[in-house]
Amino acid sequence: MQATDWAILLTAAAAAGWVDAVVGGGGLIILPTLFLVAPGIAPQTALGTNKLAAVAGTSAAVLTFSRRVPLNYAVLLPAAVLAAATAAAGAAAVALIDRDLFIPIVLVVLVGVAVFVTLRPSIGVTMAKDPPTRRRTLLVIGLAAGLIGFYDGILGPGTGTFLIITFATLLGTEFVRAAAMAKVINCGSNVGALLFFAVTGHVLVALGAAMAVANVAGAVAGSRAALARGAGFVRIVLLVVVIGMVLRLGWQQFG
Repeated sequence: MQATDWAILLTAAAAAGWVDAVVGGGGLIILPTLFLVAPGIAPQTALGTNKLAAVAGTSAAVLTFSRRVPLNYAVLLPAAVLAAATAAAGAAAVALIDRDLFIPIVLVVLVGVAVFVTLRPSIGVTMAKDPPTRRRTLLVIGLAAGLIGFYDGILGPGTGTFLIITFATLLGTEFVRAAAMAKVINCGSNVGALLFFAVTGHVLVALGAAMAVANVAGAVAGSRAALARGAGFVRIVLLVVVIGMVLRLGWQQFG
């Protein structure tokens, strides 16, 4: 790759780390950039290289959030392990998906997220008055870790966003706390997918490591921004990112 290609990818990784820490969806920046810079890259290699950067970024985000947001690790850590297992299973199924279907699938999901958040402005802005029961909490987090973890392995973009929306909608969790919870589970799913891609030789280590450094810088900055500015800020960033990526991917697919 040319020096300009490296510069583009590292900038994308930093931006993805920031976005991922605030609302999730950093893969929606890195993956299209990888396909743009290296058109011939295999989907598995693009996903594996992205996971190397994402593991570093989500780990940094977890550490930053945990200093300010109380987290129930007794529930979240087992969920992260489950997400790692299902993400590895999803990664194993990547070869079964036609590359031409990647962008349309992501587009459909993103449009659904944008419509939902727009029509439900109260979601994630305040905590629910009646906290969910322990049984409901375990069920929602467990199902989210399993199902969205699998999605993270097989496709990936928007995983953090879907986790945040799930926790805000089904548990009444405020966006900042939902983002912190999402990072723990997303870290697990990233590790699971990365391990599979690494074992099968689908990780560009040098590129992924360089992107990881940039991703960490962006993730720390994004986590601090979310903590400082609160749920309203997170909701706005969520909508802007989702709409922007719908337009970008739509143009790439149909323009």
